[in-house]
Amino acid sequence: MNRPRRLTLARTFYSLLAVMPAALAAAAVQAAEQQPAAALPSTSGSIFTMLLGLVAVLALMVGIAWVFKRSGLAPNANGNAVAKVIGGVSVGTRERVMVIEVADQWIVIGVAPGRVNTLATMPRQEHVAASASGTSPNFASWLKQTIDKRNGSS
Repeated sequence: MNRPRRLTLARTFYSLLAVMPAALAAAAVQAAEQQPAAALPSTSGSIFTMLLGLVAVLALMVGIAWVFKRSGLAPNANGNAVAKVIGGVSVGTRERVMVIEVADQWIVIGVAPGRVNTLATMPRQEHVAASASGTSPNFASWLKQTIDKRNGSS
């Protein structure tokens, strides 16, 4: 293709681009005049449709998460944890005493806002782990008895 012909095609293309927006605007005005006013969409209807779609998507996400959890397809967060929470008791509004199992040893810790303190360590108790699935005594009384037994008190 020679150079003058390319320039002519480029000028034609750019002139069409300059004329197109005006032609499209005129066509849109003409189409809007022909449409009756009742056919225009309402704002409240479109907001309702958007909210309905949002609720449907959120419900679908919750449903999929529930199916994954029930079927076991979701990864188990506690499956390969190093520390396992055995139990705990609240001793104040924001303070707790908890028993954590780490490598066949129980660690009694005090948990408060911004602090975690080790209170005692003891070997793993088999009888409590077995009774935790069935009827277990009150955790607070068991913890008191275990600590007293460890400290040598009767």
